[in-house]
Order: sequence, then C-alpha cells, then structure tokens
Amino acid sequence: MTKITNTILPATMVGSYPRPHWYRQQLLGRDLRVAFKEAAYEEAYHDATQVAIHDQEEAGLDIVTDGQMYFDDYVGGIGAFCWYMYERIPGFGQAKEPHPAELGATVRTKEIELFADWGGVVNSGPVGRGPIRLADLYKIAARYATKPVKVSVGAGPVNLAWHVYFQHYKDARDLSLALAPIFNAEMKELVEAGAKYLQIEDLGAWLPMFTNNEEDYKWVADVIAKCIDGVKAKIAWHFCFGNAWGNALTALFPKGYETVLPYFSHLPIDQFVLDFANREMAGIECLKALPKDKEVQVGVIDVRTNMIESPEQVATRIRKVLQVVPPERVYVSTDCGMKALHRIVAKLKLRALAQGAAIVRKELA
Repeated sequence: MTKITNTILPATMVGSYPRPHWYRQQLLGRDLRVAFKEAAYEEAYHDATQVAIHDQEEAGLDIVTDGQMYFDDYVGGIGAFCWYMYERIPGFGQAKEPHPAELGATVRTKEIELFADWGGVVNSGPVGRGPIRLADLYKIAARYATKPVKVSVGAGPVNLAWHVYFQHYKDARDLSLALAPIFNAEMKELVEAGAKYLQIEDLGAWLPMFTNNEEDYKWVADVIAKCIDGVKAKIAWHFCFGNAWGNALTALFPKGYETVLPYFSHLPIDQFVLDFANREMAGIECLKALPKDKEVQVGVIDVRTNMIESPEQVATRIRKVLQVVPPERVYVSTDCGMKALHRIVAKLKLRALAQGAAIVRKELA
C-alpha cells in the first residue's frame, strides 16, 4: 500500500470546502486559462485556494485538498461537481434542462425536487478532451500546501451519465465508456505534474440500484478500471449517499455499501472512501469483508448538519471502525465535500476530526 504520510490514522477531507464570503468570482464555463487573463479572478482564485488549504492545515489535517475553489455557486449546493465537467467536455449542452428523473413523476418527493433543482443536460455529440485543467489546479494547490495534497477527480464518467438526455450515445454505458479515456488522460497528467494521491469521485457504484440490473455492476467496474489504467499513484474511490443541499439521498439507496462493495473489491483501487457518520456508523461491519489489500477512508464527520462534533464523539466513531478494520488500513475523513457548509462550521468540524484522530492515536500508542 502506498503511504502518503507516516502518521497512523491520517486525517483528511473528501474534497470541496466552503468558499470565503469575499470570493464572489465565478468561472461560468470559462477555461481556467482564459479566466486567468482577468487579473482579479486569478488573484482571487489563488487567495481562496490558499485560505482553504490554510484552514485545513490549521485544523490539524495530515492530508489536504485544494478545496475545489473552481466550483461555481451552482444548483444543488454542489451542482458544479457535475457542471464543471459538462461545461468543459465537448458533447454536452450548456443549458440546464429539466432533470430526466422528474419527467413523468406523479409525486414530487424530496428526492425528485432535489433532482429538479440540480437539472439535466443534453448529450448532443461525441465527447472528447476539453480544458478541464486538473493538473493546472493541482500545481496551484501544491504551491501553498505544506502537507501532502490529495486531488479530487470528478464527477466521474458514470456520475455524469446520470443526468443526461441521450441524443448521441444510446445509454449511460456507452457514454461512460466514451468518457473514461478523458479521465484517464487527466489523471496521468496529474501524475506527471507531481500528484501522488488521486481520489476519483463517482457515485456510479449506486447506478445498478436504479436500473435493477445486476449486470450493470460489471460495466461500471470496467469504466472505473479504464479511468485508472496505468495511473501511477495512490488511487481512492469515493461514492457517498449524495449531498444535495446537505441531504443524504438515502431514499434512493435502500441498500448500503454491503450490497455494492463486493462487485468492486477486485478493482486495482487502493482505498474506498465511504460515508458513515451521518448514519452514526450503521453498517460499518460490512468493511470486514474487504480484501486485506484495500484501505478505507471512513467518514466520521457528518457534513449534512451544522452541528459540530466533539473530538470524543469523533474518537468514538473511529473506534467503531477499528473494530472491523486494522488501523494501518484506515484513513479518517469527512462524509463528503463541505462546500454547502458555513466556513466557521467547516473549520470547527475539521478541528474536531483532527483532535478525535489524535485521541485514538494516543490510545493505540
């Protein structure tokens, strides 16, 4: 297993961080290199990224992210998670359409309303490389970080195919397979830029629960394998229960990780990134079945509430993880990205995360 830090139970976070209140600039679909021709935008982006990294390091995290300050303030609270990719990959329309899930819905459930807010997109032509610029973004973050940087790569191919009207590709499988080489190229460029820890973000692991077709697990696994093929870095895969405006979409996922993980445990993934804090660690026993060559990055901070955990509460959650997975295979993290939270809440939650991990480390020593 590739080690990013010698610290046992390294504390990190999933990806996104709240934008500072003064950071009002939006990319609005522009190529980062085009946007940076505007001096005010480049300066603000660098400053906001530096702030996000500083907050994480000051809180005590062992591994940081860039906070994804390139995410605009779009729909769903975290809507730029997908729209950043749609806007920069040829083959997708730029307009927010009604979400496919809301068409014909007779009951406007919470989940349908959240999908409606998120919106849909038209796939009108073949996809190809576009100005995603993940390597550029990593270089900026690496300039300001004194701790190792983990790079979030996503939304991934299957995730992007969830919200699509298919006019060119016939279905989610065809589109996802076409997108995989794009992500593979981005990840290889990241490695060339010096990145050593890549976390692919793709909720596609849950897709077969929507289609009720067990065969879909095979092509989803194939897509992820194609994304990471030949990528010489530590590879993590994050798929949570959704995080639209701070809502876990558990009504859409009646079954948990115990159902999906067996279909993906054979993949050359170093680490699965899974959320458990929002369910007070329910279902953690399923991690016993993971192969011994797999690590877990376990969410012990609930990002879907403004309540700030105490360090002891975090330590209790970590102890539950260690009952099923040995500490040398465990990273501790947030359940999901923190963009939808207030910055002060995010800072205090990360401090509790680091302090809770320190409590358990002392016990292990």
